[in-house]
Amino acid sequence: MANVKEMIKIGGISVMTVIVFAETGLLFGFFLPGDSMIVFAGIYTAPATDPADITLDPWILMLCLTLAAIIGNELGRWLGAKFGERVEKWEDGWLYKRRYLETARNYYAEKGATSLVLARFQPIVRTFVPFVAGMGKMPRRRFFFWNVAGAVIWIGSLVLLGNIVGHTSLRDDPKLVITSVIFISFLPLIYKAGKAWLTSPPAPRT
Repeated sequence: MANVKEMIKIGGISVMTVIVFAETGLLFGFFLPGDSMIVFAGIYTAPATDPADITLDPWILMLCLTLAAIIGNELGRWLGAKFGERVEKWEDGWLYKRRYLETARNYYAEKGATSLVLARFQPIVRTFVPFVAGMGKMPRRRFFFWNVAGAVIWIGSLVLLGNIVGHTSLRDDPKLVITSVIFISFLPLIYKAGKAWLTSPPAPRT
């Protein structure tokens, strides 16, 4: 948590904008601290109680991060349409896992266009869903509509949550709030993994 806090203090909105763009538009951005960073930033939109704390303008913060999320997803869609078939043939490496792409493909097939909104709140999946939508040749206008809706809801809700926390005593020790946000965001993935494990047929005996 301290690293995210220092990053915000040193890099400000510009660095956060780059991180949101990379996490939503580039396949290697799945490991970046999206949710926790946005909530942390939202905390600093509340009036500072400590003169040493920074104060961020909430409207500029939301505008920059929302635009980054929209443009990032548009890049992800374009990359999927352009290079999707090649990427499917890549071997697993440190910055790419085929299972992440497959998870996003299944999620997109299940949720359709609304996956562009729902996936925003799920780490890893939100990085790969726009790429999968591009592979599936989702119409540009339809993609753009759900892309914008997802970006506005995602950024707006997390900044608002952070702002609310910033007006409470948790501002000085937000670890519990941030940890809870991260845990909740991973719940759908944990649920799907558990369901797949419980329903998978037993391996045949040799």
